[in-house]
This record gives sequence, structure tokens and C-alpha cells, in this order.
Amino acid sequence: MSWLAQWHARLVLAEFALAAVTLLALLRVRAPYGRHARAGWGPTLSQRLAWVLMEAPAVLLWGAIFATGVYATEGVSVFFCALWMTHYVHRTFVYPLRIKPGAKRTPWLVVLLAIGFNTLNALVNAGQASHVRHYEASWWLDARMVLGCLLFALGFAINQHADWVLARLRGPGERGYKIPYGGLYRWVSCPNYLGEMCEWLGWATATWSLGGLAFAVYSAANLVPRALDHHRWYREQFADYPPERHAVIPWLL
Repeated sequence: MSWLAQWHARLVLAEFALAAVTLLALLRVRAPYGRHARAGWGPTLSQRLAWVLMEAPAVLLWGAIFATGVYATEGVSVFFCALWMTHYVHRTFVYPLRIKPGAKRTPWLVVLLAIGFNTLNALVNAGQASHVRHYEASWWLDARMVLGCLLFALGFAINQHADWVLARLRGPGERGYKIPYGGLYRWVSCPNYLGEMCEWLGWATATWSLGGLAFAVYSAANLVPRALDHHRWYREQFADYPPERHAVIPWLL
């Protein structure tokens, strides 16, 4: 048994604990990047470079950990690796290209915290996929696998469409923010966050693991307060902001 398999349960508990700390912190303090960027958080770097650095462990370290696992060549585990990389290769290396030059800068503190989390999450979920559990061939047709993959695909589609809408809000040379319309923006301010939470709920279901659940819980703890901050910001900035919209979950939140 590898050291990661031996320590995996403790790492999962650490991720659940970090989710609780993150939720409490973000309900009190707006994370200082993007539209909420502000002075007083130390040295900064460009938002494009920040995204690459923050998310890189979720691709590079995750892949390295996965490759060293005893189940790394098993069919279901390889599929889980592909599913993970579908999200994170795009998030790490494609999404930053959509960030317009001159965007607000990101504090190094935020970058380092994100690197720390993605390192822990790589240990937990790459460890789950190839070090801890052997998924038999019968898992392909298990209802949890099928439902989880459908949720992941739905969440990915929602996330991509929401990002596509945001990327096209401003024409060449335009600056500032506009109200987004189309798709799930009809009902919520942050469908991109809703989509991402749906993805990781799907991941947790498909892997049927505490490691996957820890990530799904952490994602909600991180993204729900961010969505609430965005929603309040939109309402403060735009007098004509659609009153029927909620922050992240249609008709609920």
C-alpha cells in the first residue's frame, strides 16, 4: 500500500475541514480578485498568469499522482482521469486566454492559497482514482456512474455556456461590466458557478467516494459565497438589474 493510500482518509478529513473554514471566511470577507479586487492585500500579478499558476496543480500534480497509482491503467480509473482533465486543462490553459489584457490584478496571497488547496485536492482525488479504490468493470453500468457522468456533462455544458456569454459581453476596446443575458442567466447571476458545482457533484456521484464528496462540498463552500458577492455587486451597480434573478440556484438562493 502506498503512503498516499495510507494517509488518504486523513487528507479527506482535512479537505472537509478546509471547506468549513473557507465557508466561514468567505461569508465574512470578499475574496479580493476579479471585480472585487482592492488594495491592501499585498503584491499582485496579472490575472491571466494568476489563473494558470492557481490551477496548474490540478493538471500537472494531479496527473503525476494519478500516474503513480496501482490502478492507473484500469479502464474506469483512466476514464475518471479523462473526465477530470476535461475540466481542468480547459480551466488552466484555455480559460485564461479569455481574460482581456489589462484586467484587474490578483494578489499573490490568493494565488498561493489556491495552489495550496489544489495540491491537497490533487492528493485526495487523484489518490482516490488510482491509489485507493479499484473500480471493477461492472462500475461502467452502475447507476451511480451513469448519473454522475450525466451530472458532470450537464455542469460542464452550463459552465462553458456561461463563460461564453461573459466573454462576449464587451466588444473590442470596451471596458467595464455589463448585465449578462441568455441561458441560465435568465434565473441566476452566476450560472458558471452553478455549472461547476454540478460538475463536482457529478464527480462525487460517479466515483462514489468521500474524496469526491469532500471536493463537491468544498466547491460549494467556495463558490456560493462568491456568487452571493457577485449578486449583491450586480444589484448595487445596475438599477435595472433583473429582480427575478437569484445568486446561484434558480428560485432558491
